Amino acid sequence: MKKIYLPLLKEQRERNIYFSSTLSAHRFETTETTRHEISLKELQEDSNEANEKERRLKDDKFFNNSHFNYNIIRS
Repeated sequence: MKKIYLPLLKEQRERNIYFSSTLSAHRFETTETTRHEISLKELQEDSNEANEKERRLKDDKFFNNSHFNYNIIRS
């Protein structure tokens, strides 16, 4: 699985998201993919939990033998 690092989308910035991760079979996100996000509010309320969630979302080894080829990370 390859990680693709991209900037946050405009709508994510408007919603105060600071990190997102999307597993995808393609080099891009589609309407069928699920995006997992961490908001600035989550970070402010419990930074340890938000940082742990970010670490888990970056750790995509579990999906190495799945149909997902990419982990699209936005921050």
